[in-house]
Amino acid sequence: MNELITQAMAQWQLMHSLELAATLLALAYVILALKQSLWCWPAALLSTVLFTHVMWQSALLSDALLQLYYAAMALYGWWRWQQLRQSAPDQRGPVYEWAWQRHALLIGVTAIAGVALGVFMANYTQADFAYLDAQTTVFSVMATWLVARKLVSNWLYWVVIDAVSIFVYAQKHLYFLTGLFMLYTVIAIAGYFIWRSHYQQQPAVRLSM
Repeated sequence: MNELITQAMAQWQLMHSLELAATLLALAYVILALKQSLWCWPAALLSTVLFTHVMWQSALLSDALLQLYYAAMALYGWWRWQQLRQSAPDQRGPVYEWAWQRHALLIGVTAIAGVALGVFMANYTQADFAYLDAQTTVFSVMATWLVARKLVSNWLYWVVIDAVSIFVYAQKHLYFLTGLFMLYTVIAIAGYFIWRSHYQQQPAVRLSM
């Protein structure tokens, strides 16, 4: 009996150690992305690998699959940022922006996808905040792609996503995650102004495709 308790405690400590390491790497990713450091993507990849294991062991299979998407985007982001750095004299590479009409179209399409996911989650699962959580999920998928494309406004999307996540996590009494996403929100606001300043100072570039 004592051996089983010892093994259970060891497994619990391992999982929480992995969760903490994944969280710190995720925080490093955001800070490095703010600085336009290429090393944000290895941090993101390691974080997603650890989170995938944690989510899988916790039977959160949808979240585990979402982490696999983030891992793929980390590889794409590394490749994309490398290409941008090689094509510009600035070591960081250029950043881009879209016209508001293109943002409006993207928001509309993403919101419709979120509603569809919310309908599924509300009717076929026991998910709390089914529609709200679905919207944050689909917008997170979209915003991660915008980070990889180095679009300035990606940070504005993250401000909204993180703010909504704060509300959800607070309602679920997940206070550590609530505090973490409050920090994410502050970083996202700073990230927008820092990237916008870079965009305004750089030579004119084509719109990101």
